Amino acid sequence: MKFLLVAVNAKYIHSNPAIYSLRAYAGEALKEHIELAEYTINQSVQDILADIYSRRPEVIGLSCYIWNWRLIQELLRELPKLLPGTDIWLGGPEVSYDGERILGEYPGVKGIMVGEGEETFKELMEYYTSCKSSIGADTTLQGIPGLYLHCGPTGDREPVDMSRIPFLYSDLSLFENRIIYYESSRGCPFRCSYCLSSIDKKLRFRPVHIVQKELQFFLDHGVKQVKFVDRTFNCNREHAMAIWQHILENDNGVTNFHFEISADILGEEELALLERMRPGLIQLEIGVQTANGNTLTAIRRFMNIERLEYVVSRLRRSHNVHLHLDLIAGLPYEGYESFGASFNRVYAMEPEQLQLGFLKVLKGSAMEEEAEKYGLVYQDMPPYEVLYTNWLTYVEILRLKRIEEMVELYYNSNQFVYTLKFLEQAFETPFQMYEQLAAFYERKGYFKNSPARSYRYQVLLEFAKEYDSQYEPVYRELLTYDMYLRENLKSRPEFAKDLAVHKDIFKAFYMQEEEQRVYLPGYEAYDSRQLSRMTHLESFTYPVWESPNRNVTLLSVKGVKDEGSYLVLFDYQKRSPLTGEARTVVVKSN
Repeated sequence: MKFLLVAVNAKYIHSNPAIYSLRAYAGEALKEHIELAEYTINQSVQDILADIYSRRPEVIGLSCYIWNWRLIQELLRELPKLLPGTDIWLGGPEVSYDGERILGEYPGVKGIMVGEGEETFKELMEYYTSCKSSIGADTTLQGIPGLYLHCGPTGDREPVDMSRIPFLYSDLSLFENRIIYYESSRGCPFRCSYCLSSIDKKLRFRPVHIVQKELQFFLDHGVKQVKFVDRTFNCNREHAMAIWQHILENDNGVTNFHFEISADILGEEELALLERMRPGLIQLEIGVQTANGNTLTAIRRFMNIERLEYVVSRLRRSHNVHLHLDLIAGLPYEGYESFGASFNRVYAMEPEQLQLGFLKVLKGSAMEEEAEKYGLVYQDMPPYEVLYTNWLTYVEILRLKRIEEMVELYYNSNQFVYTLKFLEQAFETPFQMYEQLAAFYERKGYFKNSPARSYRYQVLLEFAKEYDSQYEPVYRELLTYDMYLRENLKSRPEFAKDLAVHKDIFKAFYMQEEEQRVYLPGYEAYDSRQLSRMTHLESFTYPVWESPNRNVTLLSVKGVKDEGSYLVLFDYQKRSPLTGEARTVVVKSN
């Protein structure tokens, strides 16, 4: 008997820990009957169907989420035609709260594994392997809690003891070039109405000594990144501190750990520990969602935003933790102006990443029950994203979508850090700047014909010239600095000054560096020509890396005569582990 567990991931680099956990929990005796198949939503239905058919499974289990549900629905229409004798089971958050409707729409589906699946799947496997002659006998299936069958639910399943879940990654070859997801807890103590984790009332933790042993496996094998899927990793202080302490003490200089946390509940001891981490060792994702107090109350999210601002500022000062902050548009009581205010407040915290998301009214969530109350109109199909609310029109949603794209291209890319800091000062607020940048893209037709990554620097210069033309020479140098911070260009950008007049100066610098190694220690094996190819030397009129005061800079723009006041060396062999920026050294000042 072959039970095929199928996952359809959003990207190739993703993996589906759920199907690996189901197989591992079933145990060695049943493992030989279980096969895994992973695909992506970018593959055609025909290709996926052909591969499933070639495996000839007797039972299929499909893992269902909002990102793959449309594709899986197509599979559900075709699989019974190709494999009429094969039982089909569904599981996952997309199908756990709407069993009756889904089974009515897809009669070829045998049933649904509801909620947590490890114990349920194990018993289902035992049913199939011991009762081959009675496959389809619902009376037997009715004795397995945690299922939804055509005749109705079989009863609730008790949450699994997390210490009993086997380690999923003993064979890392299966996850080469893919993200490693890790789970040290299930459930969430908070009751945010838009989140399915609020439904899981029982908060459980994997014993710390087991977690430490498993994390050590990742560290010993030099895994690049481990992404914790815990909904609020630091909800238990002792649990979080023990894990962070282990990561700090056993840092291998390579592995990065990602955590979703609630920042405002971090205490001074946790902050002191985080400040000791190697730059790039951890990254923290913080769901702010909104700065509107009425909205926070409506979504049952209790957050001290002043404390959150303090925590973020502390972590920013340490320059060692990558910070990812989230906002959600379309929440109750949050109109366009209010969202702009929330944006400005979070933007001022200067995270490395600022994600603008849009409310998704998930099946089974409290928000779904309250949708009519708040006038939430949303898509019928995944991802169930809000179209408009009592406070936000569809036109405003579309405007925010365009602003979101600008934030992704220009802020989250981390390619325009110094230029944006200067450009922001030409507008009343950062939100207004991105709003105008989106309008500029619309006028120029760039949303339809998206500029290539390298040309976005030129586009930003065009925008700056339109709104802040008096500083054009400064913007040219800011963009030059930003561009060379990230890559050693083979061709010179159009907006950068001609360096021909500095050719002899640059040659003399590298000749001197070949002899003395003042600015490039560790490059002893390379001669001057090799050094000039491995690094970059740039001439600047203004100290753009200092984010100078606009009024002082304007005087410089009007009165400057020296075209080579500063020489800056870009060292690409020594990049910031936090930002990826090249090391820079000012080798000549005025």
